[in-house]
Amino acid sequence: MKRTLLITSAILVALWAGAPRAAEKADLLELSAAQVKGLALKFAAAEKADAYLVGTLPAMIAPPPDARIAVAATFPGTVLQTLAVEGDAVKKGQPLAIIASREILTLSAELAGARARLAAAGANAKRQSTLSEEGIVSGARAEEADAVHQQARAEVDEKSRMLAAVNADGVKGTYTLSAPLDGVVAAARLETGAPVDGMAPAFVVDATDRYEIQAQVPERLIGKIEPGMRVVVDGKIEATVTSVGKVLNPETRSAALKAAVAKGTELVAGRTASAAIYATSKTAAVSVPRAAVTELGDDTYVFVRAEGGVLVRKVEATTAAGAQIVILSGLKAGEDVVVTSLSELKSLALAK
Repeated sequence: MKRTLLITSAILVALWAGAPRAAEKADLLELSAAQVKGLALKFAAAEKADAYLVGTLPAMIAPPPDARIAVAATFPGTVLQTLAVEGDAVKKGQPLAIIASREILTLSAELAGARARLAAAGANAKRQSTLSEEGIVSGARAEEADAVHQQARAEVDEKSRMLAAVNADGVKGTYTLSAPLDGVVAAARLETGAPVDGMAPAFVVDATDRYEIQAQVPERLIGKIEPGMRVVVDGKIEATVTSVGKVLNPETRSAALKAAVAKGTELVAGRTASAAIYATSKTAAVSVPRAAVTELGDDTYVFVRAEGGVLVRKVEATTAAGAQIVILSGLKAGEDVVVTSLSELKSLALAK
């Protein structure tokens, strides 16, 4: 009998070689050599995890606010020609449409009159300044003439600026709408021959090298996602969380999330995507196969290799990512966990 016990002990020692010795008896699920053999237990080592998956959210790809610009038809008129349609790639300054406007003719005529007045006011100001220096007229009179000259100059500058801002052709009475940046025409609302009213949003142009990810964070993840966290879109596109709302939408029970995509990334605005949010491990987190984790009651457990059996170890686990799952506490890197026959081990643990 004594010899049988010695042989059994030797087998167990061989089977659990290299296992941690500091096992608390209360957590130890003792296994005989026959049980170990019958269960055909397999193990995997816990590996250090630098980051873990917080959650995966359905998302939308959209241009950030500063990358979408509306091009307004500033003056009322009639569309003579459209030069771009929705979906066209455009360069900054590229013409989008030509519009005939009576106001351009009126403004051009006013500019011509203002230039004539400027020339006359300039000549008078110079003459009055000379007379003032010779003592023929008072200094106040020269100052008054200079003020009139400055006023005429301001009028010319303002009307010139207005015409230049819309690429106006004063002779033809037309002005040209141009692309404000390199991008893609997201909306084109003009038709040749159709009238336009002042300040109508004729085109919308999106920058092609700037996008953001927009998503809704469910209530269960509020407080777990923070600005600066890494985002992987569709498994390949890198982004960074820039903001997370703090107020829940009462209808959806979620808060808005935005993440910036690296400049120059080729994407399609309006497309739906899957956004995986990752957090950097602030503790000694480890990664184990998903098959190593099980539930006992309301808690999460793993079975850790130990001398004479396995330790039933309560752990704090995160969301699974693929075949792996991150353990935030309760397990150390290098410890071996059981990845097979967990149902049988659970039955033995519950019967203990």
